Amino acid sequence: MEAEINNHQPLNVEQKTTAKSYSRRRCLITVCGTIILLILILSIILLVLALTVFKPKDPKTEIISAALDGISPSVTLPAVRIELNVTLDLKILVRNRNHASFRHGTGKSVLLYRGKQVGEVDIAPGNIPARGSATLPCRLTIEVDKLGSEIAGLIGDVLAGELMVETQTRIPGRLTFLGFIKKHAVAVSVCQFTISVREFKVQSQLCKSKAKI
Repeated sequence: MEAEINNHQPLNVEQKTTAKSYSRRRCLITVCGTIILLILILSIILLVLALTVFKPKDPKTEIISAALDGISPSVTLPAVRIELNVTLDLKILVRNRNHASFRHGTGKSVLLYRGKQVGEVDIAPGNIPARGSATLPCRLTIEVDKLGSEIAGLIGDVLAGELMVETQTRIPGRLTFLGFIKKHAVAVSVCQFTISVREFKVQSQLCKSKAKI
């Protein structure tokens, strides 16, 4: 009987303290383990999103329209005199393929003839929404006074009936993911145009686009 009474004696203070300490440690380990697990799961989710949905994609530029405006070029002989007022009217489509907005600053488009810059124009800044696109107008005029030594080549091309020019367009901007992750990007396009002097229209065009992120 005495043995049974001894087996049911209450825990002393030291035993109670040890039990509470063990319980607290177990609870702390459980909480820390849960937090670490949640952080691990969140990190995996963010990594998957960064490699798929939120992976930066190059903004694409495309010339969707090219037309000529101005006075037809002409050359008078024997006293060589060239009259030229050619404006290339372009519409540049910028496609934003990202799940993020693309805010672009002031862009620039330059007109080249035989590698020499003969005109330029600024492109107004703007914002292209995620997975959206925008059409940017661009008017480039050949400035004869900038031709310099290439004036003889221009006269020859006009007399031959074909004029080849090149445009280079650069649009700098910034991609914004989740409202706070920012990536700089620059959309670039290069186009070569063959202009029919007799019909005064764009006969053919070849364009390439790229982007830097």
